[in-house]
Amino acid sequence: MALHKGSSNGHRLSVNAFLGEADPIGAMREAPPKHRLHPVSLPPRVAYQLIHDELMLDGNAKLNLATFVTTSMEEEADKLMAECSDKNMIDKDEYPQTAELERRCVAILAGLWHAPEPDEAVGCSTTGSSEACMLAGMALKRRWMRRNQARYDAGAKPNMVMGANVQVCWEKFCNFWEVECRLAPMEGERFHLDAESALALCDENTIGVVGVLGSTFDGSYEPIQEICEALDGLQRRTGLDIPVHVDGASGGMIAPFLDPDLIWDFRLPRVASINTSGHKYGLVYPGVGWALWRDHEALPEELVFKVNYLGGDMPTFALNFSRPGSEVIAQYYQFLRLGFEGYRAVQQSCRHVARHLAAGLEKTGAFRLITRGDQLPVFACTVADDVTSFDVFDVSRRLRERGWQVPAYTFPANRTDLSVLRVVCRNGFTMDLADMLLADLERVLPELRAQPAPLQNRGVEPTSAFHH
Repeated sequence: MALHKGSSNGHRLSVNAFLGEADPIGAMREAPPKHRLHPVSLPPRVAYQLIHDELMLDGNAKLNLATFVTTSMEEEADKLMAECSDKNMIDKDEYPQTAELERRCVAILAGLWHAPEPDEAVGCSTTGSSEACMLAGMALKRRWMRRNQARYDAGAKPNMVMGANVQVCWEKFCNFWEVECRLAPMEGERFHLDAESALALCDENTIGVVGVLGSTFDGSYEPIQEICEALDGLQRRTGLDIPVHVDGASGGMIAPFLDPDLIWDFRLPRVASINTSGHKYGLVYPGVGWALWRDHEALPEELVFKVNYLGGDMPTFALNFSRPGSEVIAQYYQFLRLGFEGYRAVQQSCRHVARHLAAGLEKTGAFRLITRGDQLPVFACTVADDVTSFDVFDVSRRLRERGWQVPAYTFPANRTDLSVLRVVCRNGFTMDLADMLLADLERVLPELRAQPAPLQNRGVEPTSAFHH
């Protein structure tokens, strides 16, 4: 959640006179302030219109190629969510059927991810992948503490190994829970964690290795199986038993449908836990994630609270407490509505569009592809080596003039010399829209090529439309 500073200025909202005249109690004698409570109530129509008009300044979600988050659902899903928005997910005694649908979702994901006993899977819904990652990290730390209690009490500091490409929630976890964050930097054309770089950072204080199934930087899968095999070898040589958590925020809902032969999940005994975002390629509006553990041993019992709440004895593992049941209901709706074949078709369409768009950018001759959209339906590119008149920030800026939100950003440590555009293709971003984007790009490229140099070389600060 972003932190905001309060404002003390006296600006007031401007109200259309027609709306003010419709007010039967004279509430519009003075326009409402922006940053303070209005002393009197407003009619619902006036309050709605004031907010509705301001929100028109937001970008068009269909043209937002920066976000992984679902931006459209079917009318029936919207209706179910509205019907469940007043249900408190945490109160499983009062809303037992909502709790049952959550349990079914966990079982469905356990089956997709090849849990040893899917019907007995240990898992929960969360507000998103960030909370799910926090919970998984807590379980890893507690398991390590159990095994190394004497050393921990004597001052040994736990660490966690991951690539520099991880989502910022992992760095937050390490900061909040006092775990040393060991980031494997990018090197050359290696833009994510691999077995060798992971192994180099592991020691007796490593609580776990995080493998990412779908890097947000470029859409590539990390080699989870190779990382696990390397850790198997480390255990044989040294006795160190280091578990793996798979951050499948996006790939956890892509690979089961499009890459069934890829071994990355609970088929690997070293994988202790997996998370995914229901609100990304799970195809649900923002507000739902999932965390699953291989078995009860992987989730220490002392982390699970049994809360007597509104008449029920409820086991819970969460950082948040009260939240609406609507997103979990929407996830079950998508599972029921689409089934395996429906999800496969949706994800295949997204990947097809991503590969088509990547090939189109490459065909212009102005870009060099980093990835091609053949893992996550996501790809990254930089300008071609012979392009000197513009950079990716110029391209992003010009495309925004047409409404397209295509993020441009610089890679992290050891590859800060590399700046890229990244395109996320989600459900609803069609081949027609992809061709419109290519057409707009073709229109601006002659002007960009005619520039004497990139704008940042002429004193204009580059802007980024996305932060990891």
